[in-house]
Formats: sequence, C-alpha cells, structure tokens
Amino acid sequence: MARTKNKTIITCAVTGAIHTPTMSDALPYTYDDIAQQAIDAAEAGASILHLHARNNETGAPSVDPADFAPFLPRIKQASDAVINISTGGSLTLAIQDRIRPAATFSAEMCSMNMGSMNFSFHPLAKRYDSWKFDWEIDYVSNSDGNIFLTTYK
Repeated sequence: MARTKNKTIITCAVTGAIHTPTMSDALPYTYDDIAQQAIDAAEAGASILHLHARNNETGAPSVDPADFAPFLPRIKQASDAVINISTGGSLTLAIQDRIRPAATFSAEMCSMNMGSMNFSFHPLAKRYDSWKFDWEIDYVSNSDGNIFLTTYK
C-alpha cells in the first residue's frame, strides 16, 4: 500500500487592499518593498504569492497595470512561486477595472469572489488620530457602504 504524504500550500498576501500605511509601518506599498517582501515570503516557503498593487507614492490600493509592472518581473525572476494577481483590488471599482491587471499580465492564478459580500472596516477609523496620507481617512471611514457585488452577468 502506497503511503501518501500530506502536502501544504502556503499562500502569502503581501499587501492586500484593506490596510492603509497608517495601520501598519510593516505594510509594503512601494514597488521595492512589495517585490522584496514577496520574494522573502517565497524564500520562507510560500508557494503562492497573492499580489495587490499600491500607488508607489501614497500607498493607496491600485488596479492600474502601471503599478504592477515595476514589481511583477522582479518577483517572477527571483522566485518560482505561483503569481496570483488579485481581482479584488478596490472595493469601489467595477469588475472590469479589477480584472485589468490579471488580463494585462496573463496571471498564472487569480482570486475571485464567488458571491456578493458586504466589506466594511469603518470602525477602524476611530483608532487613529492622524493619518500618513490624506486618502486614508475617507477610504476607511466610508467603507460602510462597500459591497463586492457578484451578479449573474
């Protein structure tokens, strides 16, 4: 009788789209930091890297392919981990916008929400007296109306 080995797949979401730079000094948002932390995660054992992009200057979540282009090739060159480009990117954008990076870079793997869900983290806004970037307070405070919408279309 053949013995089967248990296998473990580790996925690392390096930056995500929810946390803001004020929430954690460890949050990578520059292209260099995203690349380095993704490479470090792969070296530590992650076999899938779930990647979001950020605006290099402000740390705001971005689905602009131009914000993925500086770090994706570096990660691919330095790692054999599967690149999973998120289609979640922003809670306020249509799916057509959110899938653009994955389509642009022919992602090896993509995440996808299988159903609609409310996605609010507005109570976190009360935890901070000051913010590193102007966009953060509205992004967090106004999340009480966010829905990832999945329709039959």
